[in-house]
Amino acid sequence: MNQDIINLYDEYTHKPLTRKDFLKRLAILTGSTAAAISILPMLDLNYAKAATIPSNDGELFTESIKYAGDNCEMQAYVARPITAKKYPTVVVIHENRGLNAHIEDVARRVAKAGYLAIAPNALAALGSLPANEDEVRAQFAKLDAKQTLNNFMKAFEYAGKRNDSNGKFGCVGFCWGGAMANNLAVNMPDLKAAVAFYGRQPEAADVAKIKAAVQLHYGGLDERVNAGIPAYEEALKKNNIKYELFIYEGVNHAFHNDTSAARYNEAAAKLAWERTLAFFKNNIT
Repeated sequence: MNQDIINLYDEYTHKPLTRKDFLKRLAILTGSTAAAISILPMLDLNYAKAATIPSNDGELFTESIKYAGDNCEMQAYVARPITAKKYPTVVVIHENRGLNAHIEDVARRVAKAGYLAIAPNALAALGSLPANEDEVRAQFAKLDAKQTLNNFMKAFEYAGKRNDSNGKFGCVGFCWGGAMANNLAVNMPDLKAAVAFYGRQPEAADVAKIKAAVQLHYGGLDERVNAGIPAYEEALKKNNIKYELFIYEGVNHAFHNDTSAARYNEAAAKLAWERTLAFFKNNIT
């Protein structure tokens, strides 16, 4: 697909661009409104594909839970192997679409690898959640940054009280969640491993606070996010932070999200996930 179309969709999903304006500009790029409409299924997310591991997989225990946030009640999806014992714990952090079927599936993938996975919904702090995806994305502008960070840190606090967590903590986040994974690395000294997929980088001055090992995954075509790589890597090296950084050439932002036909790249996603699980094995087991 034309890269200008991918870049427009990225702008639509990350900036205050209405669907009406997005479709107008898409029609210009594709040549007609009919052509724009015809390629929408490749751009929009298809949650019918968000079950690489079925929700009723007999090898897994899953549940939806609530936990105390920062002056709010948080919601989360939990998955772990069916055997009841203590597991290393991974907090799975969603994109700017909230907790959806795709992220629940990612949590089950983490559980399949032998971890207790907890996937909070950042938007639970706002109360009722809209069903329309455009409205869901708009809700992120209403989140208080400090409260939201605290809410994710409290997910680990909640996990530490569970009988199935051994207290060894890691996290993995995607897009908005990748930025949160980096922020957790900065703010949680007891975090052992943080994996960020195409997430915004922390301020270089804050990198010295990181105690966790960090693994970073970027799409080579993702110019918007990639602009912050040099300063982040320089700060990681300067402060002797254990890190791994991978750039997957020729692939886009959100290349790991298999519900987006236009941006998903199977080879890069598979390799990045293998590296993620190996990283967790080396740092939290």
